[in-house]
Amino acid sequence: MHLSSFCLFLRACKTTKGSITLRGCHSDVRRFILENTEVVGDQSLTPEIRLRLFTPKCKFWNERPELWPFNDPYWAIYWPGGQAISRYLMDNPEVCRGKAVLDLGSGCGASAIVAKKCGAKHVTANDIDTVAGLVTIMNSELNNLEPPVCVADNMISSEPEPFDLILLGDMFYDETLATTLHAWLDLCIRTHKTAVLIGDPGRAAFEANAIHQHLHQVAQYELPQSVREENYGLSYSSVWRYRPRF
Repeated sequence: MHLSSFCLFLRACKTTKGSITLRGCHSDVRRFILENTEVVGDQSLTPEIRLRLFTPKCKFWNERPELWPFNDPYWAIYWPGGQAISRYLMDNPEVCRGKAVLDLGSGCGASAIVAKKCGAKHVTANDIDTVAGLVTIMNSELNNLEPPVCVADNMISSEPEPFDLILLGDMFYDETLATTLHAWLDLCIRTHKTAVLIGDPGRAAFEANAIHQHLHQVAQYELPQSVREENYGLSYSSVWRYRPRF
């Protein structure tokens, strides 16, 4: 299934705002994820890590959306912006070594996992979907790492915590969210002088956002062929450092 078809699947899934209540006990949800994902390693910018994701071999790649029991499974795709951030950290571990790191909108937890591998002192993975938190724990175990702290509260617009580094990939897909993010990141930088890295493959909504005039590109990566095919032919993904001029 092409990513465009998969996105239709995502929009059709029944969702609720904020955190969700998992259907069944923790072990049942873990078993469901194990049965309906595949371990993927070498088809990304970071072959050093393995992740449980949706692939064409998985049941719900083509299943009727109404049969999916949880929130939209954005955690089941390793999005190109997150891939770029993770690759950048792998290549430049000093960026997060010894630091308190927040992976915002963490999804499958790849960037949080890489931050742990690169020696971050403390890592928090934040995603409002509690299933994503469980997947992050499972993916950490898959990579023989202690899981990060997984938080399901909506941290955007909350009182900033003293993180040294915030990572966010593929988050500038909606204008309203982008505006809220922009303001909250400014507050984090003003309050704690937090460094911010943004990963994006050059989506139109990101390129057109006002935040773009305050970004400094630090890396660009050519996407693997399979990732290009799943993302409308986008060929590259970049990492940007956000440096607002107050």
